[in-house]
Amino acid sequence: MNRILEKLKNKQNDIFGKPPVTVAFLGDSVTHGCFEIYKTGKNGLETVFDYENSYPKKFEKIIKTLYGKAQINIINAGASGGTAEDGLSRLDRDALRFSPDLVVVCFALNDSGRGGEYIETYTKSLKTIFCKVIKSGALCIFLTPNMMNTYTPYNDDPFFTNLADGIAEIQNGGMLKKYVEAAKAVAFENGVTVCDCYKKWETMLAAGVDTTALLANNVNHPKRDMNWLFAYSLAETLFSMEG
Repeated sequence: MNRILEKLKNKQNDIFGKPPVTVAFLGDSVTHGCFEIYKTGKNGLETVFDYENSYPKKFEKIIKTLYGKAQINIINAGASGGTAEDGLSRLDRDALRFSPDLVVVCFALNDSGRGGEYIETYTKSLKTIFCKVIKSGALCIFLTPNMMNTYTPYNDDPFFTNLADGIAEIQNGGMLKKYVEAAKAVAFENGVTVCDCYKKWETMLAAGVDTTALLANNVNHPKRDMNWLFAYSLAETLFSMEG
């Protein structure tokens, strides 16, 4: 049993004598709780924020179902448009200052849009994040992202069509996959547990599932119910990890 489960167990059995468990989520727009997108003006872009349906919130619901008496504090340090480099710059302020017991890290979607030359910056940033989290005494999980769109569903607005075309090229050209594999390698090298949701999305696609139809914005934000996949996968990972 890892020390997060031990702390949850202890809090469940002694609500006055034991401290609550704190989990911090460091990531991008999916972590933040972003869903549909819409235009503002000619070329402006905004997103619908729905924190209650984000996967950190759904993960909290699962843990509270399992440990009804144990208080769990969720720190959502997701930021729309964020990269691993950006996450590193925010790590202390947005996550570690709350002394979390567990930090879940998820970056790749925005990073992959910067091309192959950015992978080195991406992996260096992740390595530093992992090392700082471990040094703080917290457990760390790297959560791989969802797949992005594999085709362009928009056909009535050039703005959205061009956006979806560009992101589909990143997905279908294998760039996002390269980032995911690079991140997994850095995680393994630094003793960080990987929760591989990207692999589950790949399995669904291979099994005939229209994964693009599972995206709320038809580009890169999973639908609200698909955030349960992240939450359940994280819970499953938590119950199987050591440390």
